[in-house]
Amino acid sequence: MSRIWLIWAGALGALGIALGAFGVHALRPVLPLQTMTVFETAVRYHLFHTLALLGVAILMGQYPDRAPALRWVALLLLAGLVLFSGSLYALATTGVGFFGWITPFGGACWIAAWLGLAWSFRRNRGG
Repeated sequence: MSRIWLIWAGALGALGIALGAFGVHALRPVLPLQTMTVFETAVRYHLFHTLALLGVAILMGQYPDRAPALRWVALLLLAGLVLFSGSLYALATTGVGFFGWITPFGGACWIAAWLGLAWSFRRNRGG
């Protein structure tokens, strides 16, 4: 199962780099500074949480007994990425304020993912 999450991490990492390059080369010349800052925040958190997803995928392979809990962590990381970064990408590129209302739900998913990671290792299971 960790293989799927490793694939997701690779694809999301590539997407994050591509969106960052798009922002610098295509959007920076046309977006106001404040809007560009929103886009850059989306890219930064996208890449940080892609690395977190990679780490969780590796942990699934290292600790197969904890994989069910770690799958939930991976799902929450993915949901957070779509909701948080996705809404900020949409807000920055469209200017539609509604997308800003979605962003906190992504942040909540990430908080839950990090807490879930801690929870999944709360007891020593011999590993």
